[in-house]
Formats: sequence, structure tokens, C-alpha cells
Amino acid sequence: MRYRPFGASGAAISTLTLSLGVNSLARGVAAANDLIYSALEAGINSYRLETADPVLAEVVGQALSNVDRKLLNVSLELGAGDGRKGSARDFSAEGMTGAIDRCLHVSGLGWIDVALLEEPGEDELPQSSLNALKALRATQRVRFLGVSGEGEVMDAYVSTGAFDVLGTPFHVNVDWKIRSRVRAAREKDMAILAYDYFPAELDTEKKTMELNQPKKGLFGFGKPKAAPVAQASTFAFLHRTPYWNAEEICLAHAMTDPAISSVLITARDAERLNALASVPERDMPPGLAAQIEMARVAA
Repeated sequence: MRYRPFGASGAAISTLTLSLGVNSLARGVAAANDLIYSALEAGINSYRLETADPVLAEVVGQALSNVDRKLLNVSLELGAGDGRKGSARDFSAEGMTGAIDRCLHVSGLGWIDVALLEEPGEDELPQSSLNALKALRATQRVRFLGVSGEGEVMDAYVSTGAFDVLGTPFHVNVDWKIRSRVRAAREKDMAILAYDYFPAELDTEKKTMELNQPKKGLFGFGKPKAAPVAQASTFAFLHRTPYWNAEEICLAHAMTDPAISSVLITARDAERLNALASVPERDMPPGLAAQIEMARVAA
């Protein structure tokens, strides 16, 4: 495992963050514990709770209880509900404070490193809620405040300077607006947590070959001269690299950007977790990074 600075905090965070949600409990508490133990053995010290579900918080807290708390980085997703059926988005001061208090009470974690707001809309986050979170940060129940999402409203949240962490999608074909947002966040010393490193449009060779194909013109007639460019701009080579699969390449590529503090991964079992955890120690094949960049620019 590799480690990087977590923004301007001076703390070290593993380049991989294990994201845990209600689905992580689907195979039982014992399986969830085994997954977290495997992550610890692989050197992962960063964990994200996708919801404030009390059962999830208790399981994660117990599994991490034997590790020095100061060596861990635990994020809690806020505002998107607690993962249970019928739960609604809630960015109120009472709702978020209550979620944090419940999580801390049942988990025994002591504090939450990052309170990560799930893409609040332009009018969803009142000043009272932000003040409540800042009060929690002042009392060290929350160490950092973060905001996560991909909509244009994220630019406004980054520009405020009120947040310490940015959660953002980041992959080989990510939009230039997101790359610009990442640069703006780094200029404000924000730590960057990347997710969606392997989007659905890249998960099969057929999809990558169809990606960025030229659109047909009027009456269905295409433009033959566009075909070579379209062929050059596909990411089909991700599925043709010896000894690497497409997901591993995309994960490795996300970690090559020095602005990214950690990349969020999900795993149902230890086998998949260990496969992903081995990627930080591997060097990408020579020329592959340049090939990715050429395909991205052509696209």
C-alpha cells in the first residue's frame, strides 16, 4: 500500500479507501468483519461509511477498535439518507448532527475524520447547518468538513473555502470541468477523494469501442472521414493490455494524479479487495499512460 498527505492536515492516508454501505452487511456481520480485517492487513487505513446506519456504524467501529484510532481516517456520508428504505435527503442542522451523534455513540470511534456532504443542492444547505458542522469541528467531534458530487453546484461549494475535502468522480475520460474543479480545490489545500474510477461505459470492450463514435448526420448519413478519429479515441485498449484488466488500469491511472489523496473502492469479499489492494504496488506498463492521455484528448 502507498500513502499520501491528506490535504494540509499533515496526516497520511492510504491511496485506497474502502467504502462500506448497508450492502456490506448483506453476507452477515462475520463476513463484513473479515472484509475490514483484510483491508487492514492490506494496509488500508481509510474507510467511508456510505450512510449513518447504526448497525453499519457499530460493525465498523468494532472491527476497527483494535487499531490506534489516530492511524485511521473514517469518513461519514451525510444528507443522502441512512440507507434504509424510505429515508429522505436531510441537510438540516438537526438531521446531520443527530446522524453524527448516533454514529459516534454506537461505533465508539471517538470522532469522525470527515463529514462528507452528498452533493447538496444550491438551496439544500442552509447557513444554520454549516454553522452546526463548524461547531462540531470546533469540538473535534468532526475533524474535517467535505462535500462530494459532480454537478456544477460543486464549483460554488469549492469556491467558498468552507470545506476541507472534495469528493469527486475521476476516471480516464472524466470531463474537463471536473479536472478544473480538482485543480481549484487543490489550490485551496483541499484533500481530494476520488470515486467512480471505473464507470459503466468502460466496463466492457464493446462499450469502450462504442464510446465517442461519430454521430450520424441528417437522414442517417455519417461522415466517413470521422471514423479514424473515433477509432483512435476509443478506450478499447484497456481490455487488451496483457496481465492487466480494465478496472485495474483505471484504478492505477486515478492514483497517478498527485492531486488525488485516495480512491474509493468497494468490495463484497476479501478476494476482490486483495486484488484491488495489490494495484498500488504495481507499475503501469510503459507507454500506457501516454496512450490513455491520447485517447482522452481525442475524445
